[in-house]
Amino acid sequence: MSIASAIEKKLLSAFSPLHLDVINESNNHNVPPGSESHFKVTIVSNHFESERLIKRHRAVNSVLAEELAEKIHALALHTYTEKEWHDYYAANTPLSPNCLGGGK
Repeated sequence: MSIASAIEKKLLSAFSPLHLDVINESNNHNVPPGSESHFKVTIVSNHFESERLIKRHRAVNSVLAEELAEKIHALALHTYTEKEWHDYYAANTPLSPNCLGGGK
């Protein structure tokens, strides 16, 4: 199973998201072709209601602890409630920053 598929499976199970995007952004970085090391996750879930951003990110990081420890170099997280998603972010999910190529 690919790392992206494992991330998706775990997040679907843990958060029952209303929306989930798992994007492998490794090709934007200085890594070998076919790498799965840099990801952007956009997740919309009712589990995030009344939770501060740091608690949302900690919850996602906890679910993905194995992947973060062993396989993922970078993880961009965008965690939203349903209201936040519908009011603004559905059309405006932030872009990931450009890679500077390993320390440049």
